[in-house]
Amino acid sequence: MFPRKYTTKRFCKALGFALLSCLLFTCNKDDGSADNGERPEDLETNGDLPFFRIDTKGNTIVDEPKVSATLTVAQNRKSIFEGTIGIEFRGATSQGFEKKSFGIETWDTNDQDIDVPLLGFPEEEDWVLHGPYSDKSLIRNHLIYNLARDMGRYASRSELVELQIDTTYRGVYVFMEKLKRDAGRIAISKLNPDENAGEAITGGYILKIDKLSGSGGGDGTYNATNSFESQLAPASAASDQTIRFLYEYPDAAVITAEQKAYIQEYVNDFEAALVSETFTDAVTGYANYIDVDSFIDFFILNELANNVDGYRLSTYMHKDKNKKMVMGPIWDFNLAFGNADYCSGGETNVWAYKFNERCSQDFWLVPIWWERLLQDPAYVVKLKQRWASLRGTLLSNTAMADRIASYVGRMRNAKAIENNFLTWNVLGIYVWPNNFVGSTYEQENEYLINWIEARVLWLDGAIEAL
Repeated sequence: MFPRKYTTKRFCKALGFALLSCLLFTCNKDDGSADNGERPEDLETNGDLPFFRIDTKGNTIVDEPKVSATLTVAQNRKSIFEGTIGIEFRGATSQGFEKKSFGIETWDTNDQDIDVPLLGFPEEEDWVLHGPYSDKSLIRNHLIYNLARDMGRYASRSELVELQIDTTYRGVYVFMEKLKRDAGRIAISKLNPDENAGEAITGGYILKIDKLSGSGGGDGTYNATNSFESQLAPASAASDQTIRFLYEYPDAAVITAEQKAYIQEYVNDFEAALVSETFTDAVTGYANYIDVDSFIDFFILNELANNVDGYRLSTYMHKDKNKKMVMGPIWDFNLAFGNADYCSGGETNVWAYKFNERCSQDFWLVPIWWERLLQDPAYVVKLKQRWASLRGTLLSNTAMADRIASYVGRMRNAKAIENNFLTWNVLGIYVWPNNFVGSTYEQENEYLINWIEARVLWLDGAIEAL
């Protein structure tokens, strides 16, 4: 995703890079494949990374709709899946990259959706093949999702894989679940159109703060059909920006007027309690509306990574029947962990939640929630305790370095790193919005590890000082 508020300078820089890429390398085909010559031999026999081979059967992959293709997945020289899929490009501005990301659905022989337990994940029909391009470590999303799940929070299950489309090798991808309501994913109750009163109307809901792309309803703008507006203005807003909550589930096409009114009132009541003089009261304050522990974990994950998009984009929350609102799941950290050269995204010594102070002109700003929560001494105590506990276990320097080493080791054993950068020759070259440009993969990996070590050291002091 590109910076949310283009300046002329930034736009020209991005345009110039795109033109340079076409001069240095082969520009994209219509199907999103790069013409990189013959694929490396026998890739599916190297190591234990799953190897995805997609045959488009002559169809051209487009943004929408999905086109029919076949998928074969091999691992350790054995075929573990063969079937029909629908495939399309996914993402918004990331579609400007040569290395595309894809949304896929598993289909039956009649091209109808069918649930499948791919790679041992809980069975579903909707999947994502994320193509790390500007993230030259290849693992930022995979790393944070695994950390979140090990913290006890649902995040998309993911696996590092290799991809070939027709005869063209596409490199390392992150195969992951699409976020959606499901017993094995965001496990909230189904909300039917006829559930418009009483206990039934209280859940489940999924809301998100995000760009409008991919959210149906209306005329291509934020409006009452697809979203509602926060009652609280974001701090430091320079242009009267507002926060909008998009209807993710039920989506804008099916959610009823009564359901809209319920979830809007719930969020409004939470925000009113949050800014009230008695906001710390256990009965009437903000804690009556939210799962506080989920907010703390969400905060820690975004701050750990100094996620430049954190809190303001790709930000999900959900509410089940007769339950409080839960923050998460996390999503889309490819520009995190020091991989952004704007709005202090590459720094290790700033608060991500204070984005608005640094980039007050940006269209998408951070809600005031996080600043206000930190004004509650009880919340701060819980945050400190959770941080200390995690730093002694999952978030220790050694644990995180070992985790990264295990991911890199698997890719190396499969020769996937080497083959990825033979295909996408971007090492040593700026790809928007790199804060660091290493000439080798080793330098990219070292930068990531050193950045994390500096980040957690700063957070140790910053959280203690709250």
